[in-house]
Amino acid sequence: MTRALFIIDVQNDFTEGGALGVEGGAAVAAGVSALLERHPDAYDVVFASRDWHDGGNDNGGHFATDAAPDFVDTWPSHCVSGTAGAEYHPDLATDGIDVHVRKGQGVPAYSIFEGTTEQGETVSELLTARGVTAVDVVGIATDYCVRASALDAVEHGQHVRVLTDLVAGVAPDSSAAALAELAHAGVEITASEAAVGETGAQDAPEE
Repeated sequence: MTRALFIIDVQNDFTEGGALGVEGGAAVAAGVSALLERHPDAYDVVFASRDWHDGGNDNGGHFATDAAPDFVDTWPSHCVSGTAGAEYHPDLATDGIDVHVRKGQGVPAYSIFEGTTEQGETVSELLTARGVTAVDVVGIATDYCVRASALDAVEHGQHVRVLTDLVAGVAPDSSAAALAELAHAGVEITASEAAVGETGAQDAPEE
């Protein structure tokens, strides 16, 4: 089984003190780094997405400009390309990331599948080219971009797991609802160490 890790939007603007900071965001950054350090061979390829919005426009109505944001479809300005808010959180070790994906350039975008690499490659193309059949999803926010990315991974035909100790959501109720929706869609909801331990057991050679 070829397994990928999706690290979703672990950026300064989505962590504490950022424009749309969520509680627990910095802990997710540190936790993902620790997981990859402890289990460097757990994943065949590691993807990381970032919102990478345009400055100077509303990004297709994604940024609230004429009225207060509703925090459902419209949001305060965040993760504008070239700003500190768009950068990865400093506690996320980026040396283990193989594929960097940017999304939301002038348009609303939630799922990692809506983004591309700097070379213009899509996530779907790269998963297929690398023979990936299973994806673990971590990051921010549980109830928005993690949810959308996991659902799209299921649609792509992947076996998907969301690692519950390495996600952070905007609100408890909507995060719980998102996880319930994902479970109903066939996503496995589990903790990171249990998931990586299972992966290691499955992939270990027979003696």
